[in-house]
Amino acid sequence: MPASQVHLSPDTPLGANLVADGASFRAWAPRALAVHVIGRFGGSDGWQPHEGNRLVRDGAGYWAGFVPGARDGDPYMFHVVGQGSAGRKRDPYARELTRQPAYPDCDCILRDAGSYPWHDGGYRPPAFNDLVIYQLHVGTFAGPDRRRRVGTFLDVLDRLDHLLALGVNAVQLLPIGEFASIRSRGYDGSDLFSPEMDYGLDAAALGPHLGRVNALLARCGQAPLGPGALAPPVNQLKALVDILHLHGVALLLDVVHNHAGFQIDGQPESIYFFDRAAGTNPNDSLYFTEQEHIGGPVFAFWKPEVRQFLINNAAFFLKEYHVDGMRYDRVDVILQDGGQDGVRYCRDLALTTGFAAPGALQVAEHWPPDPWLVRPVAEGGAGFDALWHDGLRYALRGAVAAASLGRGAAVGLGSIAWNLDPARHHGLRAAWRAVQFVESHDEAYKDKGPLARIAALADPGDPRSWYAASRARVASGILLTAPGIPMIFMGQEFLEDKPWGDNPDQDPLIWWEGLDGGDKTMSDFLRFFQELVRLRRRHPALRGEAVNAFHVNEAERVLAYHRWLEGSGRDVVVVASFREETLFGYRLGMPRAGRWLEAFNADVYQNWVNPALAGNGGQVWADGGPLHGLPHSASLVVPANGLIVLSVDGGDF
Repeated sequence: MPASQVHLSPDTPLGANLVADGASFRAWAPRALAVHVIGRFGGSDGWQPHEGNRLVRDGAGYWAGFVPGARDGDPYMFHVVGQGSAGRKRDPYARELTRQPAYPDCDCILRDAGSYPWHDGGYRPPAFNDLVIYQLHVGTFAGPDRRRRVGTFLDVLDRLDHLLALGVNAVQLLPIGEFASIRSRGYDGSDLFSPEMDYGLDAAALGPHLGRVNALLARCGQAPLGPGALAPPVNQLKALVDILHLHGVALLLDVVHNHAGFQIDGQPESIYFFDRAAGTNPNDSLYFTEQEHIGGPVFAFWKPEVRQFLINNAAFFLKEYHVDGMRYDRVDVILQDGGQDGVRYCRDLALTTGFAAPGALQVAEHWPPDPWLVRPVAEGGAGFDALWHDGLRYALRGAVAAASLGRGAAVGLGSIAWNLDPARHHGLRAAWRAVQFVESHDEAYKDKGPLARIAALADPGDPRSWYAASRARVASGILLTAPGIPMIFMGQEFLEDKPWGDNPDQDPLIWWEGLDGGDKTMSDFLRFFQELVRLRRRHPALRGEAVNAFHVNEAERVLAYHRWLEGSGRDVVVVASFREETLFGYRLGMPRAGRWLEAFNADVYQNWVNPALAGNGGQVWADGGPLHGLPHSASLVVPANGLIVLSVDGGDF
């Protein structure tokens, strides 16, 4: 007799799921001759395929069965008999993989989806326009000895207080789906539902981490966890999400649905040729096509089952891990290689994730940026909420690079002014639909050369000089006072000047040691960044839509723009300068008469507190006539390579 069919229906979820007194197993393998579920269930060894563990096929090519006595932590695999071969296959929906022996020679682990005791029931993520995102790579961000081992999910909590002091309210992890190597940026995933094994810790190594987790829970008034709650590595990712939520921080995942890892076709137990069809044509590999992107096979978007597999992957992390949104890697590849089926995937994804997790942020990476991506499905768009945008990034990096050539170089402030308004100038319906940044994992990666980081770009000869720090402050200040969702890459906030790499054995790592050891350039820049983020929090106009770049003086390298909320009277004016000398008595148009507070002056953070500070003594008076298209004007001191923010009130404290 084949495997039991109790507890099964056409709606039984794919993969392995604990139910009643056992577990259901279901897999899509339409051309397979037989599919068995093998493993060690309830302590009984059942690793050999036989008639009793053969799953039953339905008319749509799905195989299913129920295993009584299966329990949390049991290892298992599918054994697939196909027209071309027979052997073990990992479950495409596996929640976790064994850590020993080394990947890819590992088994799947049956996990109870409800084994982690969540504490975040009252958490609600910030409004999209209030987000400030911090992008990090788990394997290199933090940890006691990153040269010896990669960082882990729980190591991220070592720097939680740093993130809280910085003021960010969303953390975006580079892809964490299981990849073949120990070290990777994450864009070569092979098992999408299983978090990277090396980002988890064995139970024996949890001691100090459990204490830290419980201390963080305690300060939020929550009960401690027992060792068993953190023992499954998947629960360690859940604990990270949980604790971030308790501290008011959302978690976003970067997911890769355009292609799989380049090593997947060399793993006989991977989902490549999952139903073990005859031949070697990549188009017969069930989930993939012969098309490739950066060496890995592109998913077969023309198959509804493949589209659903990927959509299920996003919904899985939104629901089971409580994540607050996704950034989808290279959607342009999906649309280019998938055609109308790629379009269908995007729309179905948007509708499904919107139902599974209302309010979760769905962000597309697409080059070049296309407003169609963030148009609602009902209006013919793709349905994403926001997209990565490169307009302000190119403009700011270009200006910083040009400024490094000397005081006579043209820095292109007009390009910055144009790209401040992605809604009006780039066809987006709202500015917050643009995720804006000057550094990301791409710009800062080691293959971009020594000028990858903004500090090195600002002064290639000395990334710790006044020129480097001051120009980086201007670029960061514009980013955080511009419309859109700002994103910061790890280390950017304390003037990291080295490119990053994903191999801790040999690549540069962000230099926490310098910050912790009292490097004053780094600590001063971090203070600047912390107060800059607070400034954005205090002034609603800086998180709003309206912007008017009313003054662009290329000769003097001065840019000014007005931010406001309609009807609120809480206007803000930002003045940025890439000039290497301070300007005194600089006349500038102002939107209203009277006293304006100097709410922020980036010059104060040079050798904090700057003994040679150039500024306006905390206020300016708009008592002059019309200028620059505005009804009033004021005389200002504009610091060299500086940024000042003028406001009509002190903001919300």
